[in-house]
Amino acid sequence: MTSHEVKSQELQPTILSYVRDIPNLCSLAGLACTILAIYFSILGVYHAAMIGMIWAVAFDWADGLVARRMKGRTGNDRAFGGQLDVLIDIVSYGVAPAILLLSYGKFEPIFLVGAFLMLAASAIRLSYFSVFGLAGGSKYTGLALDNNSIILVFIFLFEGIFSGGVFSVILYVSGVGLAALNVSQIKTPKLSGNIINVYILAIYTLGITGIYGWKLL
Repeated sequence: MTSHEVKSQELQPTILSYVRDIPNLCSLAGLACTILAIYFSILGVYHAAMIGMIWAVAFDWADGLVARRMKGRTGNDRAFGGQLDVLIDIVSYGVAPAILLLSYGKFEPIFLVGAFLMLAASAIRLSYFSVFGLAGGSKYTGLALDNNSIILVFIFLFEGIFSGGVFSVILYVSGVGLAALNVSQIKTPKLSGNIINVYILAIYTLGITGIYGWKLL
């Protein structure tokens, strides 16, 4: 081993040193919300799951907002944060909605198909974005995954209007339809990059939290 290689190893930061990075803390807070959403989905406490899902989106948007405003972040900081964000996104926007669908469908085998399509579309979508990034530097190719959770928590507001069987079909069709949009060639704007949209999401998150929190009482 050369002296240069030894020096490079000595300068390599520790894994947990990146946890101190505020944007990464926001990402991990979003992951915590996602775990709660999965937990409550499995238990069948769907109103609590909806709160977890929308707050996962809020923290996901927050980490990008904070990262863009922070000064002094190195290239390694940005690269690590980007990788962490993608890995958390597959859980928040792929695994969590898939488990929600499975749980609401009473874990019937037919719902495995829909859950797989949703999760597969998320993995493909994120892989494509990791390679090609934004189209023209400003738009996504395919519907961005965070929109899935934003839309699903809204759709769930109407759950009480329908019977369980009918709403399970609505949820199934909605999830698969969103998956199709995720891997389509449509161009959609990067909503989280606009401060006005951030404020709108904040109001939406608080409103959704209030509605589902009241339903839990």
